[in-house]
This record gives sequence, C-alpha cells and structure tokens, in this order.
Amino acid sequence: MQEAKRNYGWGMKDVTLRQLRFLAEVARRGTLAAAAENLHLTAPAIAQQVRLLERSVGLPLLERGPGGQRPTEAGRLLVATATRIEDELAQAVEQLQTLRSAGAGHVTLGAVSTAKYFAPFVLAAFRDQHPELRIELRIGNRDEVLTWLDNYEVDLVVMGRPQSQLEVEQVAFGKHPYVIIAAPEHPLARRPSDAAPIPFTDIADETFLVREQGSGTRLHVDALFSDIGQPIKVAMELASNETIKQSVMAGLGLALISAHTIAAEVQDGRLAVLNVAGLPIWRQWRVVRLARRAASPATAALWGFIQSEAADQLPKCDLPGLAESKSQATLR
Repeated sequence: MQEAKRNYGWGMKDVTLRQLRFLAEVARRGTLAAAAENLHLTAPAIAQQVRLLERSVGLPLLERGPGGQRPTEAGRLLVATATRIEDELAQAVEQLQTLRSAGAGHVTLGAVSTAKYFAPFVLAAFRDQHPELRIELRIGNRDEVLTWLDNYEVDLVVMGRPQSQLEVEQVAFGKHPYVIIAAPEHPLARRPSDAAPIPFTDIADETFLVREQGSGTRLHVDALFSDIGQPIKVAMELASNETIKQSVMAGLGLALISAHTIAAEVQDGRLAVLNVAGLPIWRQWRVVRLARRAASPATAALWGFIQSEAADQLPKCDLPGLAESKSQATLR
C-alpha cells in the first residue's frame, strides 16, 4: 500500500521544483532567452531542464506559437502546479515568520480602478493596526484583478460582484452608487432642481464616454441600454475614470460612473450629476478571495479588517440628486 501511494507514474518522482520554476518562467516570458535573462542563467541551461522535465512526464510541455513559446495542455497543468507549490512555500515562510516574530508577514491587495479612490485609505488604516506587516496594492480593471487572483499574484481583491468562473469567497462591505454625469454647461444639467427626473430613454439619445470592455463600469452601462433595447451611442472608449471625467468636463459626452470617483469635481462645480429616473444604480463593494487558497495570517487579518472597517473609508456621496434617489434604489 505504501509503495502504491508513492507511485507517481511517468517518472514524476524525478521532477524537481527547479524544473517546474524554469517551465513556468518560459511560459510567462514567452521565450527561453527572456526566461534565462530573468533567472540570470543561460538559455541552453533552461532548455536542458525543460527537456528533462518533458522526458519525465512523457509529454511535450512547450510549443512554438505566434508570440513565442507557449505551454501545451500538459505544460499549463504543470505551470499551475508550480504556482500552487510556490504559493504554499511562500505561505509556509510567512507563517514561520509569524511564529518567530509575533506577526510579521506580507499581504497584497488587488483593487479595480474605481476602488483606487479609497483602497489606499483602507490600507493606511489597516497598517496603523498592523505596522509589522508588509502591504502592497495593485490596481487594474475587473478582468486583470481576477487574473491576478487566479494566479496567486494578489491575496484579496476589492471589486463589485466577480461574476466569473473562479470559485471564490466574497463578502459585501459597503454600498456603491453609479450615476450619470455631464458638463455643467450641458442642457440636461441646467434643468431646474425641482424638475421631474429625466427619463432614461431621453438620456439614451445622448453620446456616451465609456470604459473599456472588461471593466465593471462598462458592464453596468451596457446593461442599462440592453434593458431598453437601444444601442449605446459611444463617443469614445477610454481606459480610466480620470480620462472619462476630463472628457465629460470638455463636453465630449455623458458618462455612467461611480459616484465614489467624482465627489471633488462635483463639489468644485466641474461636473454635474444628472437626475435620471431609475438612477443611481446601487451595487455593493465586495472583498473577494479564492476558495481553494488557504489564507495566511496577514491575509486573514486584512480580510477581517475590510469587512468590519472599510465602509468607513468610502468617499462621502452627498451629491445632488443622490440622496433623493436612495429610497428607490435597488441593491444587487
């Protein structure tokens, strides 16, 4: 029985962690030369270890494609295995550090770009309570942060509802409103404050500035137009909230945007929030982690802190037309 448990088949008992690391680096970099440069080795040394690994498993692990070397199906399986092993080793080191130094550790938070307006304040408050921890923050769009989470590049993610194939644990910690903004000089922004809300069908005739495909904000605006069965008139597709805000100020169109990103501009009179029927769209901020991944002590501490304290760091949304709409808002 003991011998059966140790029978890995196809020579897997001869596979080394070094070989797995080399394969993963080639898969990430796309070429043997780039992998060798990053690992401070020679390309032939890398190639030899990958060949030995292929001989051990009995399958090709790399194939040449348009962008260079790409992992085969077997290669992807071993790269994923290498990633999990590296993560387990890193977690073991962190837990050993915790045992040695009463709480030392490292945690990386990923956040969608809309969350960059409050995520640094959340981490600053967390660091005040855990000054011994090393903390990192990475900002990206929805697809990017989910990729980082899946690849173990970040420990937790702050975003809206993941809506992905990943098996995750998620907890809502704060309300998140979306509104439509215009330049203060726009005719729709000059309506009397006591006027009836603007029907969304009237708004739909305007041109819109939108985020790139893959962002949560883009999903929301596409859903609005899908609900009324009307195509959106896209003036420009832009990759950041800041660029969208500046373009709206310039009069290039309207935009659906998180109210958490525009408080300063509205207060200064550089942007106007339109009173549109059915808006704001109310969503929830969530903290998300992989279900399959064991949480380190540092990750567990940040997970709990975000759930209990992060709502206090959300931007204040005392914006025109926002409070009046809350009674009609729907959380999803």
